[in-house]
Amino acid sequence: MKKIFLLVVSFAAGIAAYAQDDVQKAAAEAAAAIAEAPQVEAPQPKPVYWTKSLMTNLNFAQTKLWDWAAGGNDNYTMTAYVDANANYAKDKMIWNNRLQVDYGFLYSSDKPIMQKVKDRIYFESKWGYETPIQHLSYSANFDFKTQIDNNYTYGTPNVASGEPSKQDWLNARTLKSGLFSPAYSTLGLGLLWTPKPWLSLNVAPLTGGFVIVQDEELRKAYGMELMSEYADNANPTGDMYKSSRFELGAQVKADLNFTINDNLKYSTQLVLFSNYLKDPQNMRVNWDQKLFWKLAKFFTMTFSTNLIYDDTVLISNDSHPTGYRTVQFKEFFELGFSYTISSKK
Repeated sequence: MKKIFLLVVSFAAGIAAYAQDDVQKAAAEAAAAIAEAPQVEAPQPKPVYWTKSLMTNLNFAQTKLWDWAAGGNDNYTMTAYVDANANYAKDKMIWNNRLQVDYGFLYSSDKPIMQKVKDRIYFESKWGYETPIQHLSYSANFDFKTQIDNNYTYGTPNVASGEPSKQDWLNARTLKSGLFSPAYSTLGLGLLWTPKPWLSLNVAPLTGGFVIVQDEELRKAYGMELMSEYADNANPTGDMYKSSRFELGAQVKADLNFTINDNLKYSTQLVLFSNYLKDPQNMRVNWDQKLFWKLAKFFTMTFSTNLIYDDTVLISNDSHPTGYRTVQFKEFFELGFSYTISSKK
């Protein structure tokens, strides 16, 4: 019996040793197969060359008076602002595009009509390619500026008695500007200097463009030239003036976009243009500023100014019916709702 038991134990031990050898051999073969298998690399994220953003801003103000001794008028004001950006950057090339649209109107109880307070369309497209000099790029800069609809100044209606009607106010207004009246388009070739991410200076000694005034009655006020066949006419009418004017000159454009903190931002743009073809010493000046303060998640305060000096534009009023040249200035302080959509980083 003892011999039989030893024989069984020996047999079992032999089977176990053989099985262990098979397991070790299989494990070694599996490890070799894994080592020889091609390595699968983790997928790399695709490069992102475009960044896009859309900021919308809506502001509303109301004034209502009840038996107010100091006087005044009930009024309602609504303004809207859209700022859309699409920027491209790859290797040594950049292409930045920006569209700004401002529009706003006022209704006051003393005039039963809507009056515009803001109206602007401004598109910019800037291309740059790095030079061997740090922070300096070859550049091409295109911009276009006009407005959405007509703007008027209002005189005093001439009525015999009683309150003037809506039609009386409409008859007393004077057209000042409109869609493509005027419109400015320029294309400048030069150099772009960006010493800081928040500062850029574009110098374009070769800048050409058109000033367009579609409405005949506004052409003289915006410096359009008489057609050659009417050059000797002593009292030219609006249709005798050209609808567009070509300009060739030099342009300098400085942009500053400064983030003071997460909630407070300041931006400004100064554009100077000198026309080689006529009175190059009389530069056209456009200076825009905007201070943007985020008060809460969706509520903001905005303070903006626009300054223009254009030697070709005549400003007319009751004191100067034939028009005169001066600095134009506009300022807005607004509280309202703002929402921004931007590309994910």
